[in-house]
Parts: sequence; C-alpha cells; structure tokens
Amino acid sequence: MYGKSIKALLIAILFPVLLSAQEKFTLSGTVTDSESNETLIGVNIIIPEIQSGSMTNEYGFYSITLPAGVYNIQVSYLGYKTIYETLQLDSDITKNFKLIETAESLDEIVITEDVEELNIKKPQMSVNSLSIKTIKNMPVVLGEVDVIKSITLLPGVTNAGEGSSGFNVRGGAADQNLILLDEATIFNSSHLFGFFSVFNPDAIKDLKLYKGGIPAKYGGRVSSVLDIYQKEGNSSEFHMNGGIGLISSRLLAEGPIKKDKGSFLIGGRSSYAHLFLPLFDLDNVAYFYDLNTKLSYRLNDNNSIFLSGYFGRDVFELADSFENTYGNTVVNFRWNHLFSDKLFSNLSLIYSDYYYGLRLDFVEFDWESGIRNFNLKYDFKHYISNNFKLEYGLNSIYYKFNPGEINPTTESSGINPFKLIDKYAFENAIYVDAEHKLSNRLSVSYGARLSTFHRLGQDELNIYENDNPVIFNEDLNLYEKAEPIGTEAFNRSDVIESFTNIEPRFALAYQLNDNSSVKASYNRMSQYLHLLSNTNSPTPLDVWTPSGKYVKPQLLDQVALGYFKTFKDNEFSLEVESFYKTIQNRIDYIDGADLIANNAIEQVILNGEARAYGLEVLFRKNEGKFTGWLAYTLSKSEQRTPGRTFVETGINNGEWYNTPFDKTHDVSLTANYELNKKWSFSTNFLFQTGQPATFPNGQYEYNGIVIPSYEARNSSRLPAYHRLDLAVNYNPKPNSEKKFKGQWIFGVYNVYNRRNAANITFRGNRMSGNNEAVRLAIFGIVPSISYNFKF
Repeated sequence: MYGKSIKALLIAILFPVLLSAQEKFTLSGTVTDSESNETLIGVNIIIPEIQSGSMTNEYGFYSITLPAGVYNIQVSYLGYKTIYETLQLDSDITKNFKLIETAESLDEIVITEDVEELNIKKPQMSVNSLSIKTIKNMPVVLGEVDVIKSITLLPGVTNAGEGSSGFNVRGGAADQNLILLDEATIFNSSHLFGFFSVFNPDAIKDLKLYKGGIPAKYGGRVSSVLDIYQKEGNSSEFHMNGGIGLISSRLLAEGPIKKDKGSFLIGGRSSYAHLFLPLFDLDNVAYFYDLNTKLSYRLNDNNSIFLSGYFGRDVFELADSFENTYGNTVVNFRWNHLFSDKLFSNLSLIYSDYYYGLRLDFVEFDWESGIRNFNLKYDFKHYISNNFKLEYGLNSIYYKFNPGEINPTTESSGINPFKLIDKYAFENAIYVDAEHKLSNRLSVSYGARLSTFHRLGQDELNIYENDNPVIFNEDLNLYEKAEPIGTEAFNRSDVIESFTNIEPRFALAYQLNDNSSVKASYNRMSQYLHLLSNTNSPTPLDVWTPSGKYVKPQLLDQVALGYFKTFKDNEFSLEVESFYKTIQNRIDYIDGADLIANNAIEQVILNGEARAYGLEVLFRKNEGKFTGWLAYTLSKSEQRTPGRTFVETGINNGEWYNTPFDKTHDVSLTANYELNKKWSFSTNFLFQTGQPATFPNGQYEYNGIVIPSYEARNSSRLPAYHRLDLAVNYNPKPNSEKKFKGQWIFGVYNVYNRRNAANITFRGNRMSGNNEAVRLAIFGIVPSISYNFKF
C-alpha cells in the first residue's frame, strides 16, 4: 500500500516534466481558396482533443507546435466548408490547405463549437471585422457599395453626417484614425467630399477595425486602426467582375502570371453622373476615378513577393471658374520570407502621397498642398510554442509636408508666387508583442512600442518671446497672435525638436465557461501628426502638420472591459464593452483662427485635453437564412483647454465642452434575409443623437453692422439623425453552370424621406426682416439600381 502511494506520488511529480521533455514537432503551411489560390486571413486551425490551435496571419500562414502523436485537424473559415483531417505528427510537416467555398445559403455554413472557443479565449478585444460579402449586401446611397459607411454601422463608430468624409471612433476625431491599404497610409478616405469611400470593394480581401487593445505593431494614431488588405489575384485562371450603377461603374480583372505561382489584379472605378449635366444646361463637373493594382509571385516555398498600388483622383469644376483636384497615391513592395516553420517575416517598402490642387480662374492663381512619406517596415511573427507567440519589428517613416503653394496662372494677374514653408519629419518605432496562454482559461497579450519623432530642419522658423506664439490680451479677455521677434534657419539634417514615447499594450481574456469570457485591455499610443481643421469633418483643403517646437504630440491612455458570449453553437453572439480614454495635447483653436495659407499655424492653436467614455453592445445572429446585428453605443466625448496661467480664461472659459463628434446615443440595426437562391433582402436602420453645434444667442449693432454673439462652444445640437434603408438582391440564374453570372440590386436609401440636418444656419428673412434658422439637408429618399456581373 505504501509502495503504491510512493509510485503514484512520483508519477504526479514527474509527469509534467516528462510531458514537457517529450519531443515536439511543428505543423505549418498556408491556407488558400481552392479556386483562386487566394490566401485567407484569420482561418482557424483547431486541434479539438487538446483544445488548442492557431489562426492564419495576414498572408495566410499558420504554425502549430505539438508533441509527437496522432491528431485530428479542423480547418474552418466563415463561408467555406470545414476540412477534417487526421495527421500523424512524427516530424516537422508543411501542410497547405485549400478551402472550398460553401453554397450561397448561410445555413450550410458549419462553424464548430471548438472554433468559437478559440475566439472566446483570445485576449484580443475591441476589434470588428466585416466580410466583403456582408458589405456588398448592405443598402447604400446611390447603389455604390461603401466600406466606410458600412463600418459606421458597428458600435462605437459614427460619421459627421451625410456628405461628410471620415469617421469617428469612440469619440475621437477623424484624423486620429490610422487607415491602411496594404500597409500604406491613406490620408483621405473619401471621394466626392464624403459621398463615397476610396475603397473598391471588388479589390478588398479583408478588413479589421481596431478600436482598443491595439497591438503594438500599430502606431501613429490615438483613436483606431482600419487595416485593409487587397486581394492578391487568381493564380489559377482568368476572371473578370464588375458592376454598372446609376452614377458609377467598376471593372476588375485578375488571373495568373504563371499558373499557381504568380497572379495579377487590376481594378478601376469611375463616376459619370457629370456627363449628363449638360442636358440640364449645367457647366459644373464632379467626378472621381481610381485604380487598384497588385502583382503577386511565389518564388519558392519560403519566399513570395508582392507589388501593390492605388491611385485615385477627384475632380470638381464650377462653370470654368473653379477647379479642385485631390487624391491619394500609394505603392507598396513586400517580401514574405519564411526563416523556418516557426518564424515568418515581412519586409515592406511603401510610398504614400496625398495631393490637393485648386485652380481659381476668377482670381487667376493655382494652389497646391499635400503630404508625402516613405515608409520602411520589417515585421516578424515567431511561433515559439502553442502557448507563446511573439511579434516584433521596426518601422521608419520620412515625411515631407507641403502646407501650400500659390502660383499665378497669367502674367497680368498681379499675384506673386508664394510658398508656405515645407516641413520635414522622421518617425521611428520598434515594437514587441507577446501572446501567452497561461492556462486553459487565462490568456494574455502584452508588449510595448518605443516611438521617436524628429522634427527636421526647415528653411525658416519663427522665434517668439518666451517661446510663446499665442498671447492673452487681458484687456479684451481674448487670445491673440504673438508677433515673432525673429526667425531661425536650419539645415535639412538638423533636428529642431525630438520626442520619445514608450507605448505599453496589455490585454487579457479569462474564460468563464465554454461559451463566455471576460476581457480587459490597456494601451497607450502617440500621435505626432495633426490635421488642421475647424470643420466638423475633414475637408480636402485641410492641412496636416507635424509635432514640433510649438505643437506637442497627442498621447492616449485607454482602458476597456468586455464580456463576450455565444449561444446555441454560435448561432447568436453577444459582445458588451465599456471604455474610458484620455488624450493629452489635443489641438484646440483660438476664436477667429485662420487655418488656410497660414505660415505660422502655431499662432492660432493651443494644447488642450480630451476624454471619452462609453458602453457598446453588439448582438449578432450569425447563421441561418436570417442574419444581422443590433449595435448600441452610449457614450460621451469632451475636450477642454484651460488657461495656462491664473489670468488666462482658456477656451470656453476652461470648461469641458462637447466635441463635434459627441453623440450620446447611437443605434444601428442591420438585417439580411435570404428567401431563396434568387431573392435576398437587406435593411439598415440608424438613429444617432444630433451632433453638437454652436448657435448665436443674441446680436448687437456696431457702426451700422449687425454682429451676432454666440453661446458656449457646442452647447446646442442638431436634430437627431435617423433613416431606414432597404435593398433587394436578385440572381436571375443562380444554378446556371455558365461562367457569366449576373446580379441585380435594387435599393432605397432613406425610405421615409427624413430630411436630416447637415447643418443649421441663421439669417434675416428677406420679407419680414426677422431672424430665422435654415436647415440644410443633403439627401432625402434616394432610389438606386445596379447590375453586378462576373465571368
């Protein structure tokens, strides 16, 4: 009896040691679409018997290290048939999987409980993904599928109203979002002043929106990261697809460069509504066009190269007296290298340019401005063990800012050429991020990013008394521009000002049971670029400026806590998150600030602070003929700029005031119903608290001129925003075996013709002379029809 107890005790002590000493092997490879050979991002590779697994990275690669043995493998991805396979792991194995797309009906998709458990366990939170199929099924204005408008249906994401560009995340400004297309920065995400986004949905493979718990590999913005990857192109056979709408059309071609090794993709879009304006005796022109390209080639099993690009332009002309042209250009060359079955790397060389041009014929001059950068990234993902993964890398960005340049268009204009001073900067970062499974219930991720920013020398920099470019006039009780006491010139290699910040990141997930978990995260982020804008949403004319001697970088601290649960084998899911964030050095503007063509922008800005907090709820129905989600956000977003001394009043008397993107309540309902293979229906309903506004509260007369006085900043609101959209998708021949397939989409935007206010202006009534408020609405009810095809 005693001997048996000793034997049992020895087994209990030595078993973990023996288990850890057991020889281990690595299973690795890529997962692709069976028809196109397109790599798939976020595929789950699950080992059910040990309740562990991995996910494919941004390039479709996965790696799992296990003790020798026989294992059942499940490879599962939404919209594809699950692969079940048994493997004997007695050596390192490279195993590539090809997934077969399921039929159109969502009720045929199989997602196992084990797959969902892995997501419940992962410490990543505050991340939303939308499939391109889901986005294409949503009703949109004028029938044009729009990525940006689709993400505003998610909790914590809003826009500044119809016809406004950009989007706001968790009470942050639009310039606080990092928007990446194949890792390249997009500085303006809109076409036609916000009516459409720059992203061609036919060219997009995957998108993720990070609202919090942002991994350390991302930096440079303090609100969110929208990470979008383009498709690589079909390396098996040639295909084309496109769409024809009321105001725009698109066409995309893809095919092999060398079968199963290399592929190309090229896609274009253009609007053409302006072609019909002459029929109505209108000389105005407004249109956009863009081009997406990508070349991919697998050199061998360990090396692949990619060359991707985007070029887009918007053109707006007003009766031959005014022409506005703006757009993005990005190019990215990438090299994927597999050092081993556990170490994956990606090297990227990126060029990004945003251009803004303005021609004013009636005053005979041209205006140009923009921002350009060159970016080097080298990222590594190290699959050290099943329970421990590392991501690390470096990033260097060189910036050139062109604040503006004026050139006369004729010799008789009387205008002298004028160039605002170019600015230059260099941003560097190194980072490390670990994902660590501590037990079957507890997983954590932790890491840090070390970022530096160097404001480089420029031709001329103003010098002010006491280094103070903004002074406070005690007699008038207002802020004024300080007069420079001199200037200083620098060489390009000189460093005017440097900043260094450590940005820790931490997240954890604790699994309560098989179907639910709680998660928490903290992250600090730095933003060294600022968008100068005194409007509620960015405009193409707004100018980016770097941090420097008089402008400090923005610093974010954000915490989030969430509860996540799935029901009925993932048929339903619930996500509830709360967040609180503070931002230091948020730019604020003195009253009467002039931002356009200002060579001394430091004279009209002050450094303030901002905060936002809220609760987000997302309830999804994931499977069946009827799918969709209900999202609700309750939040508050404020900022303040107190006086720098006891004498100064600060902005808005130093009190907290609503930011222009504060919306207390935000509700969105998205639903899709597949009646059969021919007919499907979708709808959106949105309700948002009206955005803050500043209205006049009185007036006085001075020398015969009526001058309005205004209330405290953003103390009033526009009326609440709400609308209902409907769409019907019709597939005439869903079972046809012909290569050419077509689809009709009929839509109605704003079904009940709600006249949502874009803004409210005040004026004197011409008849009565009394003051009146006038509401400007962009859209009423808008029907649309478009035809999509592929072959």
